[in-house]
Amino acid sequence: MRHGKKFNHLSRTADHRRAMLANMAISLIMHKRITTTLAKAKALKKYVEPLITRSKDDSTNSRRVVFSYLQNKEALKELFGTVAQKVGDRPGGYTRIIKLGSRQGDAADIAFIELVDFDENMLKTPKAEKKTRRSRKSAAPKAEAAEAPVEEAPKTEEAAAEEAKAE
Repeated sequence: MRHGKKFNHLSRTADHRRAMLANMAISLIMHKRITTTLAKAKALKKYVEPLITRSKDDSTNSRRVVFSYLQNKEALKELFGTVAQKVGDRPGGYTRIIKLGSRQGDAADIAFIELVDFDENMLKTPKAEKKTRRSRKSAAPKAEAAEAPVEEAPKTEEAAAEEAKAE
């Protein structure tokens, strides 16, 4: 029975799972975005976010702890360099999972997992108001715009002649 065992074992032994998550974490840190199955992405999120939090404190002990998980010097440099610099003020939530659909061969759910502060497309777009079904905020500016006085367009010669006849 699996009472109280909450994490996903991913149908692997503990050593295989640990090695796979370490390799995926290195790829995520180096490439900033990877495509994988949804279950692996969720497991990776739980694995890599504490490492990113640890990287915000650049001390010898933090580097040793993170190196014990990753075993890759280049990934360690990248994590403690550019990644830690970008996420320094963020209180958590360093990764984002975006579902892509299902894989053709085995119908597994596929997803992106990416570092939030490194997605140029999301950073360029201005934050729009969150639209909900109950919200009336989006209707209010439209109503105000309708009530505002409309400037008259310049009159044509025919319209000016008709007004003169009416007087």
